[in-house]
Amino acid sequence: MASRSEAAPPVPVLRLADLGFEAAAALLRRHGLVLHLVADGAPIPGSYWGEPEAGVIASQVHARADTPLHSLLHEACHLLVLPPERRALVHTDATDSVAEEDAACYLQILLADALPGVGRARLMADMDAWGYSFRLGSARAWFERDAEDARLWLQQRGLLPGAA
Repeated sequence: MASRSEAAPPVPVLRLADLGFEAAAALLRRHGLVLHLVADGAPIPGSYWGEPEAGVIASQVHARADTPLHSLLHEACHLLVLPPERRALVHTDATDSVAEEDAACYLQILLADALPGVGRARLMADMDAWGYSFRLGSARAWFERDAEDARLWLQQRGLLPGAA
């Protein structure tokens, strides 16, 4: 399971401003979610970790220009792994199980490939820099050697990109 450390990241991570709002919004739209841009310095609605982390409310993801892309994708994926009836009830805390948390981590890595200039390798490096923690020591090691349960969970629910 992943968690965020309280320490500041040692290296800069990609932020929404680096990608641009429209590319992120288009990706979320393809998955039935809406991205709301929050004004610089304003509180982010539905943010579990607090600013600058993304927030979630129902099918909406809230982010500022300084929101890390890994956070935006992670919170969006929390919504994507939920059935619509549960998604509609979400405000701030979107998961109630380790399986859902792991599935969100796995899916965010996959979706990074759909963002220009991001990709899974960069996203996993940003996850590590920000303080996600995995049993094998890195997001890449987890994804490549320890995430079979997350992949299977997503596959069984038809949530893997390209899965029927």
